[in-house]
Amino acid sequence: MSNTKRDSGIAYMLLGIYALMVSWYFNHSIILLIICYIFWPIYLVYEILSGHLSHGMWKEIPLSYFR
Repeated sequence: MSNTKRDSGIAYMLLGIYALMVSWYFNHSIILLIICYIFWPIYLVYEILSGHLSHGMWKEIPLSYFR
């Protein structure tokens, strides 16, 4: 049972980091990055619903940091 909590905690952390990467990719603003850090689940849902992560952008954004 403790593995389930650990796995969900790791997934929660990785999604939070992903949301920060998306925010910085589109905004380049420290203030918006801090706001995204606080409200990242809402921000990530907003980006998905607005279509900013469609057409392969969901994988292009993280790859852009490692080029």
